[in-house]
Amino acid sequence: MADESRRRTPPEKRRPSIFWLMAGIAVPPLSVLFKYDIKGTLPAEGPYILTPNHYSDIDPVVVGYGVWKLGRKPRFMAKASLFKIPVVGWLLHKSGQIPVERSRSRTKADSMKAANKLGELGGTVIVYPEGTLTREPAMWPMRGKTGAARLAMQSGVPVIPIATWGAHAVVPRFEKRFRFRWRAPIKMVIGEPVDLSEFEGKYHSKRAVDGATTKIMREITSLVEEIRDAKAPAELYNPADYGQSEFGMPNEVTP
Repeated sequence: MADESRRRTPPEKRRPSIFWLMAGIAVPPLSVLFKYDIKGTLPAEGPYILTPNHYSDIDPVVVGYGVWKLGRKPRFMAKASLFKIPVVGWLLHKSGQIPVERSRSRTKADSMKAANKLGELGGTVIVYPEGTLTREPAMWPMRGKTGAARLAMQSGVPVIPIATWGAHAVVPRFEKRFRFRWRAPIKMVIGEPVDLSEFEGKYHSKRAVDGATTKIMREITSLVEEIRDAKAPAELYNPADYGQSEFGMPNEVTP
């Protein structure tokens, strides 16, 4: 019986790691806070880039816990400044999180090198292609930034889109307050790898990278439509078209 249970547990989750400690601390309260309805599975091994939608500040926790439930170690591309915080930085390093600087200069190559190294080790990388909380008024995915597409095109690592819905019941968009919910329902859908073969070898082309980014965002949006049982706007929302900043509290955005 024990052998059968072991076979059902994905190999990555069976290997001792810092994630066991982190899961031991985080899983009990998260099990009380959220109730997951997950559709789809993740490959048990091998590298890939996971690209979720982003509509609540608690999204990384929701996605990370969902990925762990599916048997993979959740790793993110995180702000480099977080790695300088005592204890937090140590945990980030030990758990294989990838530091990313805000500047475009020297650290861009370093972060890509780290992500490629993680890919070589067979790990997953979670990248939010929108780069920030969506500014779309009804919380549909907005236009994406090129980081996830460029990383996939450079490394050859496949992109798997993810959609979640329900996190905003606990932490509403653009609000810092926490609303306790008993077993708040979280819907999560794992998509099929995005076919980026038409862009292969073209990561130096801005047009190709933009095209790949749009394709990834379309796939994510399709999954969100499935979860919400509704139709998203035909065009991906672009904050610049409405005079909105992509950082801080946006103007003229309502849930």
